[in-house]
Amino acid sequence: MGKYYFTPEQVEQLRQNKYVKKVSEKSITYTEEFKEVFLLEYNTGKLPSQILIEMGFDYKVLGKSRVDNIVQSTKKQSLRPEGFKDTRIGNSGRPATRNLSQEEIIAKQKAEIELLKAKVEFLSDLKRLEREAMWEASKSKKKKSSK
Repeated sequence: MGKYYFTPEQVEQLRQNKYVKKVSEKSITYTEEFKEVFLLEYNTGKLPSQILIEMGFDYKVLGKSRVDNIVQSTKKQSLRPEGFKDTRIGNSGRPATRNLSQEEIIAKQKAEIELLKAKVEFLSDLKRLEREAMWEASKSKKKKSSK
């Protein structure tokens, strides 16, 4: 976001808002509900600053560039097949260097468990298909050799 960072007081203020999913000194992640409501209100002709005030934000704390980015990113995300869903979840990348909360740790572990279950299921299916292919190949060899 450039050179503008949130102060610890601003981070705590933003964290109290029900429409904030995560916030740090550098960035803020909004809930899906926020994005849906924001875009709906914006499309009715309301100004972004007015919408943010109604949703409990101090738009001056966010800054002009963040407010402009909210408008652009919500429009862009609304056009995606997955909509406002956070697509970063489950993607690999640089590991987090900050301490995670208990809820974040649990959510991360649940996602990892689901991924591992899917991998186990895939490998089981693959193994079964290989056995079936080998069985079919051995049956066809026996038929050819018996003729």
